[in-house]
Amino acid sequence: MFEIKKIIGSVLMPLPLSLLFIAFCLLFVSKTNTKSFIITWLLVLFLWAISTPYVANRIITPQERVLKPFNVTQHAHLDKIVVLGCDVYPNSQLPSNGQLGGCALSRLVEGLRLAHHYPRADLIVSGGGHSKTSNAALMAKTAQALGIAAHRVKQNPRALDTKDEARLLAPHLVDRQVALVTSASHMSRATDLFNAQGVEVISAPIQFYSLSSQPQSRQFIAQASILKAVTSHCHEWVGKAWISLLRTIDPEAL
Repeated sequence: MFEIKKIIGSVLMPLPLSLLFIAFCLLFVSKTNTKSFIITWLLVLFLWAISTPYVANRIITPQERVLKPFNVTQHAHLDKIVVLGCDVYPNSQLPSNGQLGGCALSRLVEGLRLAHHYPRADLIVSGGGHSKTSNAALMAKTAQALGIAAHRVKQNPRALDTKDEARLLAPHLVDRQVALVTSASHMSRATDLFNAQGVEVISAPIQFYSLSSQPQSRQFIAQASILKAVTSHCHEWVGKAWISLLRTIDPEAL
């Protein structure tokens, strides 16, 4: 009964329910334009498929499998811990941590874990923002609220994207032992951009999805959170393609 309740509850969520309604309505649409009818059905099925843990696992896991979490036993010393920015939702009525999205929080927590283990390392928080509030500022306030001394926290609030983060931070990181904290999906592109600036980094990936661990009963049900995970990886594919294009035009571009 518990599993049945979970399955029904999952199907009644906005994404799967909307797709089911669209598929149902298509049954009553005129089939005179067979090509359009078939393409629409295929698009609905495609969106459902990439929103399921079963399909997303086959897209995401091969990329995550090559990454390992940062192991403090393998690194005796760090000079800098760089936490790259992510989603931020400015709201002056909330504490700083309440204005950080899940992606930003997961990265910051990993940065704090390393900062506590390496008490002499600087914690560099990066990322711009909007509404006069930067990702870096919110991360810095949260880090201090959670026990990191203010003098250890450095901000990089002017970076609008990963390219800016690498370019602006590079002068402070060259020839240093640097741990780079970002999402697993973002790590490959971020490492590439920092290396291009002459900065050798030690990967500290976070936000692994581990989709195969989801209950079998939900492996084939579309979920908004799964679609978001796949979207994050698609964003990285587009980002890598853009970098390759710019470097083809100008090898020194990035």
